[in-house]
Amino acid sequence: DCHGLTSQCTQRVVVTYNQDYYVKFPNDVIVTVCDGTGTYGEPSFFGKDCELMGVSYEDQVFTVVPDACFKIERVWTIINWCTYNPNLPCVEVPNPNPNAISNNPANLPGPIVSRAGTLAPWAPTVVKINPTDATATNYSTFWNKDANCYTYKQIIKVIDTQDPKIENCPASPVTFCDITPNDPQLWNESYWWDNVIGQHDLCEGPTDLTITATDACSGANINFRYLLFLDLDQDGTMETVINSVNTGIAGLGWNNVPFNNAANPNYTGGTSRTFDGRPVPFNQKYGFAIQNTTSGTKKTASVRWNTQQSQNNFVVPELPYGTHKIKWFVEDGCGNESICEYTFIVKDCKKPTVVCLNGLSVNIMPTQMIQLWASDFLKYTEDNCTPANQLKIAIRKSGTGTGFPVDGNGNPITNVTFTCAELGTQLVELWSIDKAGNADFCETYVIVQDNNGNCPNVNAAKVAGALATEATNGLEEGAVQIAGSSNAVPSFNFTTMSDNTGNYNFNAIPLASNSTVTPAKDDNPLNGVSTYDLVLISKHILGIEPLNSPYKMIAADANKSGSITTFDIVELRKLILGIYSELPTNTSWRFVDKSFAFPNAANPFQTQFAESKAVQNLSVDQLNEDFVSVKVGDVNGTAIANSLMSADDRTAGTLLFDVNDQSVRTGETFTVTLTPAQASQGYQFTLNTNGLEVVDIAGLKGENYAVFAGATTFSVDGDQAQSVVTLTLKATKSGKVSELLSISSRITKAESYNNGQRLEVAFRFNNGGVQTISGVGFELYQNQPNPFVNKTFIGFHLPEAAAATLSIYDETGRMVFTQNGNFAKGYNTITIDRALLNTTGMLYYKLETATDSATKKMIQSK
Repeated sequence: DCHGLTSQCTQRVVVTYNQDYYVKFPNDVIVTVCDGTGTYGEPSFFGKDCELMGVSYEDQVFTVVPDACFKIERVWTIINWCTYNPNLPCVEVPNPNPNAISNNPANLPGPIVSRAGTLAPWAPTVVKINPTDATATNYSTFWNKDANCYTYKQIIKVIDTQDPKIENCPASPVTFCDITPNDPQLWNESYWWDNVIGQHDLCEGPTDLTITATDACSGANINFRYLLFLDLDQDGTMETVINSVNTGIAGLGWNNVPFNNAANPNYTGGTSRTFDGRPVPFNQKYGFAIQNTTSGTKKTASVRWNTQQSQNNFVVPELPYGTHKIKWFVEDGCGNESICEYTFIVKDCKKPTVVCLNGLSVNIMPTQMIQLWASDFLKYTEDNCTPANQLKIAIRKSGTGTGFPVDGNGNPITNVTFTCAELGTQLVELWSIDKAGNADFCETYVIVQDNNGNCPNVNAAKVAGALATEATNGLEEGAVQIAGSSNAVPSFNFTTMSDNTGNYNFNAIPLASNSTVTPAKDDNPLNGVSTYDLVLISKHILGIEPLNSPYKMIAADANKSGSITTFDIVELRKLILGIYSELPTNTSWRFVDKSFAFPNAANPFQTQFAESKAVQNLSVDQLNEDFVSVKVGDVNGTAIANSLMSADDRTAGTLLFDVNDQSVRTGETFTVTLTPAQASQGYQFTLNTNGLEVVDIAGLKGENYAVFAGATTFSVDGDQAQSVVTLTLKATKSGKVSELLSISSRITKAESYNNGQRLEVAFRFNNGGVQTISGVGFELYQNQPNPFVNKTFIGFHLPEAAAATLSIYDETGRMVFTQNGNFAKGYNTITIDRALLNTTGMLYYKLETATDSATKKMIQSK
């Protein structure tokens, strides 16, 4: 039984490494034609087996050589990584250069080295690099069996007669299209003069003059210089030459051009003129320079500006408009040179900016026509180079031509004429052209009307009516449209605005036409809308106190669903709280044909009520096409319908909230309670939280408030109006609660309600038995409507009766309106009529008292 028996043995294998390879170093080389590779031979090996050989070289270039353009001493290093010891030196193999005759062929062959032999170090002999080749040449061989590695210096002499190669010399002319604004701090001195525009400030544009070259022998070791020929007086002659050799410290210096030196020998002399007027120290002024960058065997040169302080920081130069020239010189180290010369044009390619007024409305004259000028439609035009007063404007009816409108003599067409055949909305193109011929236009419109009855009315009649609220207050600036057709007029579409009594009038509607009259107004959605409206709508929904007219019910349908539900209250409350800037599914005003009879006045949504009026087969004037104007959300009739009405800001008292005053520190989290001091039907206000962050609000439903940055708005009614509100706040600055919390109307107007009467809202701060009452302070509100066409209302609140001044400014800061007066405590309004302003567009209005001031923006749309 042999189970479990084992045996083993050990074999020992000894490998003796024999280095029997040869290394043949490259020959010395004399180069007369370069191929651009920079390769002039490399070491070769014979008899190599498993050796891992490392080959590298380093070059040293000598440019002063008696018999060549330059010489490269290329030192090769050979390492056998199988035996290499980094702590031992390499054996330096001498270059066999014994012959004193330069470039003698005997000096060219490279040696062979090996560790294969056993002769004494450096014992010379001869060997064939490939013994099996009978035709192989014998070479001098050096033996050294102890060599750790080898180094050898190969001599490469370059006799270069080839010119550098320029890769991107363009054909003339090269155009640089400028679309940048003119810099008034460059090329703007009294001695510069633009003949085209007639000003001392030469317009300029970024001019990137760049060239790339290489050399077959020298690679990127080439030099650039340039001559920059400039026509700085725009007379067609390049009178100024900048020589790159003469720039910088050794030449022109900075902020200098040698004006009018083109005719001088070697372009010397000229009149020194500056071009950099920036308010910086002299060592930060621009000057002409040349920037060189290298990528592999290629080199790129660029005309640049730099400064004495930062000579290695380059910027693309801004050269004046005109036709100029540059001459590049590219030279290698052997004196071979290539030249690239081309003209270039710096020109204005930016079209002027032209901004139209947003439409006009005109009446036909007694001559049965109306002539309008281009300037009537112009808000402003500007250009990057041509001054505004030298830009030419022209006008044409849209679609009647292309390009800048000119007459048969090439003069701008500056007016258009409309006749009785062109009543309605007409489109026009307003053009602007600069001195360089760049032109652009904006399109706007004119509403041509015949409200004075100047057009022949044999075939026309009037259609007129009024827009008024249920309380018969005329609605101002309602846009009334009439659109239709007749056999004589295939289609017409006119729009007019109701006046301050609510009346509108169309004077020339074709006879026998069928048309539809449709009013519209969608601005200032909060007009007449308050939390008290929500109280009344809630009573209607609950059946406690139904709304007593179909128009009030239509006003209560905030989401335009055809019913009155709590969803309408939610939508209106979001509007009051500032969450909405407008109702998402409804307009500010709705209109009902006054002659429409509701089949069921208790439910106006039972049938579709008429929100437009049809005028069929017009044969005589129709002067009673009236509409009832319904302000959406306003069920108690407090909306201001026209500029003849004034807001009723009377109050019957004040709803106080008791607040315990305390001091808080930055970073502290604390609570404040707002306790109503008496019962109310509801309230609303903006809570300014200056230096506080709202962490939490308890005691109210989330739908009753909205948190914004720096403010929280409240709209509370019903049982919630009696609740104590607990605010959890975090202080971002230290101070007293009475200094950090305040009542405001800037988002949600501050007011409360009791038995249908309006009350003010204020805090009563309690501090150790001392009470301080704080209500709404000095505030200036956004004008309504905004933007506006004819009239707008600017509201403000004064904590006490005071003298105040309202001033209005245009975009340039010019005052266009001012009004002084003594105003009562509380809410006040000032009506602004566009006729008082004599301007359009963006305006700024400022209210000032002896102690306070505030400024806001508004827009007047013509």
